[in-house]
Amino acid sequence: MSDVLADSDVHLVATEAGLRLDRALADALPDLSRSRIKHLISNGLVSTAGATITDPSYRVKPAEVFSVTVPQPAESALVGEDIPLDIVFEDESLLVIDKPAGLTVHPGAGQPSGTLVNALIAHCGNSLSGIGGVKRPGIVHRLDKDTSGLIVVAKSDSAHASLTAQFEARTVDRAYRAIVWGVPMPPNGEIEGNIGRSHRNRTKMTVVRSDRGKPALTRYRLLRAFGDTTCLVECCLATGRTHQIRVHMTHIGHPLIGDPVYGRTTSNRRAGLSTEAAKMANSLGRQALHAVKLGFKHPVSGARLKFESKLPQDMQLLKDHLNSDTFQK
Repeated sequence: MSDVLADSDVHLVATEAGLRLDRALADALPDLSRSRIKHLISNGLVSTAGATITDPSYRVKPAEVFSVTVPQPAESALVGEDIPLDIVFEDESLLVIDKPAGLTVHPGAGQPSGTLVNALIAHCGNSLSGIGGVKRPGIVHRLDKDTSGLIVVAKSDSAHASLTAQFEARTVDRAYRAIVWGVPMPPNGEIEGNIGRSHRNRTKMTVVRSDRGKPALTRYRLLRAFGDTTCLVECCLATGRTHQIRVHMTHIGHPLIGDPVYGRTTSNRRAGLSTEAAKMANSLGRQALHAVKLGFKHPVSGARLKFESKLPQDMQLLKDHLNSDTFQK
């Protein structure tokens, strides 16, 4: 197909007969995702020879001409807020943000404002071309409110579709640093176990039987042991389940320090720390987890992008105190 943009109408001529209409239009309009194309078709915004087509599976005919009306993106119901952002990378397609602990990614029932999305709406302004027909940032993956580190956000429908496909295909590189109780043995390994809701506490996730939940795989490696009481590990996600690292590390007996949901801070564990290190661990106020590496293919250029983030101050201070304990013993 070839296309000529005139205001909000796109005129397309089919050059390959037999294709599904949604596939043909998606190929011709790379700035729109296939789901967006389906939405346009289903809502009567695609026609040929004056006849409206509402079936995405319609098979195109040789030299058939289509007119597609692409409405301007609707304004988001969410309000932009002037919240400082640590922007690692930005272009017309996406942003990479180094998110601080305490910042919720998306508004919800318990957090209607003050989120990363509110900050992005204010920051991006008219550079947002619309996700699913709405002028809003495209959240491709999430970090827990109290997990810090790197997160990528789409600014266009096509970038959102490309990044989502990469996450689903597991071609995105993601690595996290965590400070955990104890020292895992072996020092490098894989944790595999389906993750689902806990029957005892529906607000928590847990490792469940293989016929329940969703498959999850975490690869870990020991970076630094602080005696036999705590250690710094790097975890790489092969899947992206809710609370995956927190659940998997707890499952093998090494919960994250400071984790208010999955942490198991016993008196014996605290006894192995110096007074200063124990104070740091108790005052952390969140799970000691930071998204330190992120790599993916740029949705437009195809170039492989890689980003790294240093440990935030609270985790670095805890690490320093634990390291000092090790040398003093």
